[in-house]
Amino acid sequence: MNNIKETAVNAIRILSAEGVQAANSGHPGLPMGAAPAAFALWAENMVHNSSNPKWENRDRFVLSAGHGSMLMYSLLHLFNYGLKIDDLKNFRQMDSKTPGHPEFGHTVGIEVTTGPLGQGIANAVGFAMAEKHLAAKFNKDDLKIVDHYTYTLMGDGCMMEGISGEASSLAGTLGLGKLIAIYDDNEISIEGNTDISFREDVQMRYKAYGWQVIDVADGNDIEAISAAIKEAKKDTEHPSLVVCHTQIGFGCPAKQGKHSAHGEPLGKDNLIETKKNLGWPVDKDFYVPQEVYDFTAEVTKKGQQAEENWKKTFAEYEKKYPEMAQQYQDDFAGKLPDLWNDAEMFDFEGATATRASSGTTINRLAKKVPNLFGGSADLAPSTKTLMNGQGDFSKETPEGKNLHFGVREHAMAAIGNGIALHGGLRPYVSTFFVFSDYLKPSVRLSAMMKQSLVYVLTHDSIGVGEDGPTHQPIEQLASLRSIPGMTVMRPADSKETAASWIYALEADGPTALVLTRQNLPLYDSSSPEGVKKGAYILSDSDKAVPDVLLLASGSEVELCMNAKAELKAKGIDARVVSMPSFEAFEKQSAEYKESVIPNAVRARVGVEAASSFGWYKYIGLDGEMVCMNGFGASGPAEEVFERFGIVTESVVEAAVKTVGKSK
Repeated sequence: MNNIKETAVNAIRILSAEGVQAANSGHPGLPMGAAPAAFALWAENMVHNSSNPKWENRDRFVLSAGHGSMLMYSLLHLFNYGLKIDDLKNFRQMDSKTPGHPEFGHTVGIEVTTGPLGQGIANAVGFAMAEKHLAAKFNKDDLKIVDHYTYTLMGDGCMMEGISGEASSLAGTLGLGKLIAIYDDNEISIEGNTDISFREDVQMRYKAYGWQVIDVADGNDIEAISAAIKEAKKDTEHPSLVVCHTQIGFGCPAKQGKHSAHGEPLGKDNLIETKKNLGWPVDKDFYVPQEVYDFTAEVTKKGQQAEENWKKTFAEYEKKYPEMAQQYQDDFAGKLPDLWNDAEMFDFEGATATRASSGTTINRLAKKVPNLFGGSADLAPSTKTLMNGQGDFSKETPEGKNLHFGVREHAMAAIGNGIALHGGLRPYVSTFFVFSDYLKPSVRLSAMMKQSLVYVLTHDSIGVGEDGPTHQPIEQLASLRSIPGMTVMRPADSKETAASWIYALEADGPTALVLTRQNLPLYDSSSPEGVKKGAYILSDSDKAVPDVLLLASGSEVELCMNAKAELKAKGIDARVVSMPSFEAFEKQSAEYKESVIPNAVRARVGVEAASSFGWYKYIGLDGEMVCMNGFGASGPAEEVFERFGIVTESVVEAAVKTVGKSK
């Protein structure tokens, strides 16, 4: 054995390799190569307290290269986060605390779910943005209660993904000086050496982004890595990239530096040879010398002391700035005012595009919810997401609340996840609905992590008009509705829009607000309480049992209201049901659902200017759909709706047809 630091690093390597071997599945290469960098960070530079992993002022660590999860689990075990040796032995097994990729909310100490490459660095940018804004909001010259760093470990794969470029470019523009990325530069990918697909000068790229770049020639030199991290922390004007040149699978004679070390177990014989090579006991499995535990216990004590010092600072802050201290505590507790009973929230007049009524709602919320924090991917004037008088978040004005992501939709969503995960803020992000396709991987992770991120998605249908089929969403509603844990809200008027916003702020998970470009009428009978329930009777039939149910969301509710009057003249009595959210409706009792959509009425028409996918659950075998069966066209919105039959006459025809079938 060498000194204690090298022993601890080798413990990380061996534990990681053994965990993968026990599972007969996983990625040993990155943990073995990046172990010195991870140790230098966790042991000597990162401020963290394993006895309170949720301490607000802790440094955050994101394993962007999430396939190297055994590195994370080894660290969590050694640094006393509650993972036991048996948990490492159960790597990748059902219901274990050590799943194949890190999962937020499942394993203590995991800040964010990672695995899809590039997501983690973008999440880290969100963490750093949150820290920078909250520091500007709460810190005083004499007392700083928000003062921590965000670290992330990236690999070559993260560097190749486009999202990392989007996020890193924005980080440089914003001057996120408390963001430090460690680049595990081992020049290996699954298919072989990165020369086959990746030859750019990463360091020059990051310098062009506005990052400080520090090169560590020997990725095994713990002291050099630690010194580089300390140097990075001195520059608070620029984010930093610490480039560590490593060898994948370091320590394994047969696989070190080879792509075969990336995503498969070393093999029993190779594991034995690795132990011999690193001077580790061959006859002991999942072994950690006591002196390593003793060393990391001291790190834990330092973390506990750091939190105690912070608590003393906060106590002083509380005495000197009691209102700000209370606001800080309320923000991190996620407190909201009673918005449902606030009459101003639902005070609207006349026909309005729901994107515009959303804009009005955002500005009302900005005065009532002090930690609202959001913006768009270069579309705020169109998506109506600007908070008036709240300032722009920038390098020079970090206290501003309006975020400008530039044309970076994918990174925007992942950054939004990071902001939400950080705590203390209520983020929203925005773009045109058709570009939700660019957001999809991050939206999926929002849902998986149950993060209350609000997606404001406007220009929601062929009503976009002249921009044509490239900008007219068709399949996107079905796509977002298919994501478990995602709530999609497509309101029919201004009051429904305000209610959708309040629902989104209170939701245990992400919400997509899908909003129109064109004006929609304001209904006297529209119901915020009905929006909470996902669907409700907007206009009832005169009969106890309606002849036909007209079901719609968003702008197509107007067609149903018009059709109801025409059907009345034909002797057909219709009930109009506004269905802003399938997901919220499915949470209601069977009795409530029956009261809105009675099983006895088989004559049903679903109306939505989008794909019919998902609607047949509600319209049944005898129902009819008025919907889109292809892509749209370029032209004035009214003419486009006419071209594709998304008009009142089509609803009337469908209703007559389905009533005839049900007799």
